[in-house]
Amino acid sequence: MTFEEKYLDVLQNIEFPIQVVYKQHPDLTDYDALSAIESLIEFYIAEQRKREARKFNMSVKTLQVYDEVKEICDIRLGREKLDSALNVSIPKPLSVQEILECLKKIKNSIKKWTKRNGRQGYLNLVKGYMPYV
Repeated sequence: MTFEEKYLDVLQNIEFPIQVVYKQHPDLTDYDALSAIESLIEFYIAEQRKREARKFNMSVKTLQVYDEVKEICDIRLGREKLDSALNVSIPKPLSVQEILECLKKIKNSIKKWTKRNGRQGYLNLVKGYMPYV
């Protein structure tokens, strides 16, 4: 089983809020998403090392991506509770290391698709897989 197969639901969970912000802000770029993901990676690495994460200087859109993705990551880490009215089964909590690996996978995907298809290459690619966002 590949990494993508094993963590497909987590990767989709992370990509969904990025697409929500993209729908709200059509001028969002891959760079904005990349900055948010890189900041989250730094945040969780600092947490693992029991250090305080540095303060990031982000645009409003980047901060919105950061906050939305962090909320999903915290849910997947078992730190946030889902509204019981949603009637959604909660998967087994992941480790910080697993979340980091998923964030790094998203980071690499953003870089790859930006290089291939321009400043919104990643965002437009993923949008094709989430047409109802």
